[in-house]
Amino acid sequence: MTKKFSPQAVFFDLDGTLVDSVPDLAEAARRMLAELGEPTRSDAEVSTFVGKGIPVMVERALTVGRRPVGPERLQEAVACFMRHYDVTNGLLTVAYPGVSETLPLLRGRGLKLGCVTNKAEAFIAPLLEQLGLLQYMDCIVGGDTLAKKKPDPEPLWHACESVGVASGASLMVGDSGNDALCARRAGIPVLLMTYGYNEGVPVDTVDCDGLLSSLTELPALLM
Repeated sequence: MTKKFSPQAVFFDLDGTLVDSVPDLAEAARRMLAELGEPTRSDAEVSTFVGKGIPVMVERALTVGRRPVGPERLQEAVACFMRHYDVTNGLLTVAYPGVSETLPLLRGRGLKLGCVTNKAEAFIAPLLEQLGLLQYMDCIVGGDTLAKKKPDPEPLWHACESVGVASGASLMVGDSGNDALCARRAGIPVLLMTYGYNEGVPVDTVDCDGLLSSLTELPALLM
């Protein structure tokens, strides 16, 4: 029997859960690498770098399979990436099938909804607005909103506080071990999407409360 949930709030990861943003992230990464005189990266490579925020993604783009870089070089690269991503953010990113149909359905049931992501806050609302999803979000927590980011539980606890719902009455939907660990630490059940990024690790190996192949499967699991 499929496990059922009775949350008052549902929080969603962004990249790899609500939206496929790798094309825009990869293009910004390639522009950054070109400007810095570094070898390029493919979309597939960048997809395995996503999940722990922009600084980690940039460091991986620079160093995975290559030589390490110092803190000054990394700081320069992060600033360079942010500048390019400000241009590419939203150019090719699309909402996954089922997202645009499911979010209003959940809101119609009276649920509080939020986006809890490690993406830098400046890029979140403009992207959600462009895709017509911002209107469904009661709160947004980015990777730089607080001193700590996922997998620390603080972002989820902050989201719960923002919408006035106890952590025990919430549900997290993500696509990675990062999301699952954050939810576990926060004492919140978590479902993972099978189509996300998960830093190149098979999602069915992650400790979670269930897997979804489409967000349209979520309403049937909610009591």
